[in-house]
Amino acid sequence: MFDRWPNRWPNRCAVCHAGTRGAAARICNDCLTRFAPNVPRCERCALQRPDGVTVCGSCLRNPPPWSRAVVACDYAYPWDGLLNALKFHDAIDLAAPLAQRLALALQRRTPSPPAELLLPVPLAAARLRERGYNQAALLGRQLARRLGLRTEPQWLLRTSDTPHQTALPRAARLTNLRGAFAVEPLALAALRDRHVALVDDVMTTGATAAELTRVLYAAGAASVQVWVVARTPD
Repeated sequence: MFDRWPNRWPNRCAVCHAGTRGAAARICNDCLTRFAPNVPRCERCALQRPDGVTVCGSCLRNPPPWSRAVVACDYAYPWDGLLNALKFHDAIDLAAPLAQRLALALQRRTPSPPAELLLPVPLAAARLRERGYNQAALLGRQLARRLGLRTEPQWLLRTSDTPHQTALPRAARLTNLRGAFAVEPLALAALRDRHVALVDDVMTTGATAAELTRVLYAAGAASVQVWVVARTPD
């Protein structure tokens, strides 16, 4: 009886502040319809593309190391503000509705081969202590619950605390991350031959995802996809 009560609690949309119902109803249906349209995207980089084009010309010429990327929306209003609130201002209640947007995008695109394991992008230990939580791990937990998958937030390690990617020019972002990640040694045997998906909040150039993909393939993963809530427009 009591587990049904949270679905009747009054709530408020984090975007338009309209009244909603339900403990997890932080984005109302009107805002989802208005700000989260289903648009065609490149299957490799997840940037918007013309209808009917599966893979963009850039990815045909220089394909990223992962097999497929799926995102829920562009990094623009209101998603940029919601993700910043989740990441920097302790708005952990937004993890559930943001993960739900990504789950819906995955259901529309049915990635193949299907992932069997979710690995959140890790934070450096100092940054994790400062923030108190890893927003990618929160999203991964919510996403795993919705999709019936397993998530392992401890299997990927950030071994060095590199400068923020946003502070660097585009060409320097990839070299900034060389050697910054590793697989937990105790997880190596369990990771081998697994189809995995990296989970993160935002993808900009894809440098972080690319470096982690290389680390995972070197550790024996069978395939790597990238699942992200928002993608910065080209």
